[in-house]
Amino acid sequence: MPAPLEIAPLEIVPLEVFTAGGPHADTTGLMSTAPAWRDLRVRVLSAAVLAPVGLGALWLGGLAWHTLILLLAAGMALEWITMSRNFRKRGVAPRGLILIAGLCYLIPATLALIWMRDDAVVGRGNVMFVVLVVWASDIGAYLVGRLIGGPRLAPLISPGKTWSGAVGGLIGACLVGVVAVSLGGHGAALQAACVAGGLGIAAQLGDLLESFVKRRFGVKDSGWLIPGHGGLLDRLDGMLTAAPLAALLILALGRGMTLWQ
Repeated sequence: MPAPLEIAPLEIVPLEVFTAGGPHADTTGLMSTAPAWRDLRVRVLSAAVLAPVGLGALWLGGLAWHTLILLLAAGMALEWITMSRNFRKRGVAPRGLILIAGLCYLIPATLALIWMRDDAVVGRGNVMFVVLVVWASDIGAYLVGRLIGGPRLAPLISPGKTWSGAVGGLIGACLVGVVAVSLGGHGAALQAACVAGGLGIAAQLGDLLESFVKRRFGVKDSGWLIPGHGGLLDRLDGMLTAAPLAALLILALGRGMTLWQ
């Protein structure tokens, strides 16, 4: 009879491991230029499985998109609750405030993604633009950061991130804006690059915010659901900040306008 399935709990890691002064810190403040590609294969495989599901729901819109976003939001909320249960250090905020903070963290992006996609004219294109910008930012930061290394971006929050990676992510995001104008046949390339760059910066700030939250909770990953990435919060952290900003831009531009115009 097969052994019962066991689900590994979240790994609790001492906070000093993640800080610049911790026992595993690089006191030079520089990342090694030797690339660490051990997780690349599993990251690519995970993306190859999950991307078609997300893009398919985005293309269909309506019930398919609403269901996907609400399921993702529920999964991220569960991860937030689980992480908060594992935090037992002094000085932590009351549990009620932590749960309220989680709602403030998740609800804006959830509503923004549903509201943007529900635009029957440009909703699909706008959400696709945001998704591609966040992806390009993540990929650019990952590849350039590991190829070049260099000074750390925020060693007390996320020692693995570098300034070179941040620049690579910004370039990747801006390129999406330029390509969108080239394919769409309208709009100014510089303006589109600026919009995409702003969304890319928001995505990187979201990544840092989630890293900060994990350090405060004393966990390495928000969950275990996505091989190579950790949990849903680990994978969607950039979207949680980029999507609300995109929705605000659409409100400023006017409903029915494309983000890269």
